[in-house]
Amino acid sequence: MNPFVVRPEEAEHVPLPGGAGMRLLADASDTAGAVGANLLRLAAGADGAGPHHHARSTEVFYVLSGAARFRLWGADGDRAETVGAGGLVVVPPDTVHAFGAAPGRAAELLVLLTPGVDRFDYFRALGRVRRGEEPFEVLTGEQDRYDVHFAADPPALDRRSD
Repeated sequence: MNPFVVRPEEAEHVPLPGGAGMRLLADASDTAGAVGANLLRLAAGADGAGPHHHARSTEVFYVLSGAARFRLWGADGDRAETVGAGGLVVVPPDTVHAFGAAPGRAAELLVLLTPGVDRFDYFRALGRVRRGEEPFEVLTGEQDRYDVHFAADPPALDRRSD
């Protein structure tokens, strides 16, 4: 694999409601499968992703600014964590998790998936779903392809602060 560089002006932007959005930085095909990377900006208190897991990859969240709220269903139980700028959350494969901006706070997250899975098309479709242009069901048939497996009837993301 050769080194891969993406400049800010080259990263595709996927708009989300409330002036938020994603910058698609690196897909697995860009990095010989090593990693996928995106920058996620969430409006104050906005949901990032509902409960789901990844069967093949670890997901890493680095909070660049603001604060994010994570719900983690792991072997050690169910817990909610609020993580501010400079904090890191590592979610191993098969761990159900959900996240969003903390109440009253916006959040900017660098999100890495390793090994990478080509998910840019998933993020584009997710943007259309969030903007009300397509129904959520367009994503459910693609769970294996994108290694995003939606959890059935988990508890809601706890929005209380720690």
